[in-house]
Amino acid sequence: MIHKIQLLVGIVLLSCSGLFSQTVLEDSFIYDGLTRTYRIYIPDLYNEAEAVPLVLNLHGYSSNSFEQLFYADFTGIADTANFIIVIPDGTLDESFEQYWNSFGLTNVDDIGFLSALIDTMQAAYNIDANCIYSTGMSNGGFMSYTLACSLSDRIAAIASVTGSMIFGQQSACNAQHPTPVMQIHGTLDGTVPYEGTFGIEPIDDVVAFWVEYNNCSPTPSLTDVPNTSTTDNCTAEHYVYTDGDNESSVELYKIIGGGHSWPGAPVNINTTNMDFNASKEIWRFFSQYKLDLLSEVEEENLQSDAGFVLYPNPGNDVFTLIFNDASKKSISIINSSGQLVQQFECAFSQTSIELPETGVYFISVNEGGHTHSEKVIRQ
Repeated sequence: MIHKIQLLVGIVLLSCSGLFSQTVLEDSFIYDGLTRTYRIYIPDLYNEAEAVPLVLNLHGYSSNSFEQLFYADFTGIADTANFIIVIPDGTLDESFEQYWNSFGLTNVDDIGFLSALIDTMQAAYNIDANCIYSTGMSNGGFMSYTLACSLSDRIAAIASVTGSMIFGQQSACNAQHPTPVMQIHGTLDGTVPYEGTFGIEPIDDVVAFWVEYNNCSPTPSLTDVPNTSTTDNCTAEHYVYTDGDNESSVELYKIIGGGHSWPGAPVNINTTNMDFNASKEIWRFFSQYKLDLLSEVEEENLQSDAGFVLYPNPGNDVFTLIFNDASKKSISIINSSGQLVQQFECAFSQTSIELPETGVYFISVNEGGHTHSEKVIRQ
């Protein structure tokens, strides 16, 4: 948790310094009966003729979009790299503190809200759908992992600063493509302990999960971050796991002696490491990855017993069928009640289908008198 008094003092100073010459907008829409608010930072370089990346920047528990805009500051980076930042607000819990429902303890649908927020951003701006990323502080880091597992058809890569995953989340994780992950965490974090605590996974276990999930090399390269700030009472180690599927990777910045804070932040709280800037490193990491390249199906995986590959599964809305050849075939979509939903013919090696309603379906492909079926789950 960020100490609000200290942070707000820093924010007041920053606000008076004329930090932003570009556009910061505040907006809202109603989702699932709740008014959801958010802020947008648009760099001066933005031109609606060019598709640009989108970075979701999620605040920590008890914080808000205004504080996160300044605390985890990506604005100067966006000004140079030309991407849009959206900083949404969570909802209020029983203590009237803003939070993200990454633990699944309430009925607030933050996954659906953030997906709708992406839709809203794409409707208003020219967003590159292959370059949408999520990062966050603490509770926002937890939520970024939730998006990696449950909204991977839209999120290319994530970064968590002082967040983690909850127990059971790894076994339930449904990331549909190799997912690049960066974790930044202090070994003396008193809020989300590095070694884990009740209901929260140890950081090394989280990193190991994504290394295995992405099929990265289990042996990382290790670099000591130069100790350029000798007064911050901590140092940093940088671990990089490479050679994952579709060139994915996992990175860990381990802050030796660091606390619950964002390295390089303008407000020094909870032993903040000042040897590197977390926001710069996160963007450097994100900028390597595109969703379509991470979602590519390897050629050797196309030889399935059914004669076709269907992905993502489970998924949302649109699904892709890839066949072993481009011969003529009949495709039928049947719902769980046995009703024919759609039927069409295809003579291509790849096609897409859209399932507008949630549920279980069966995709049946008839080719040369032989029929093969696969079950698909529309979330």
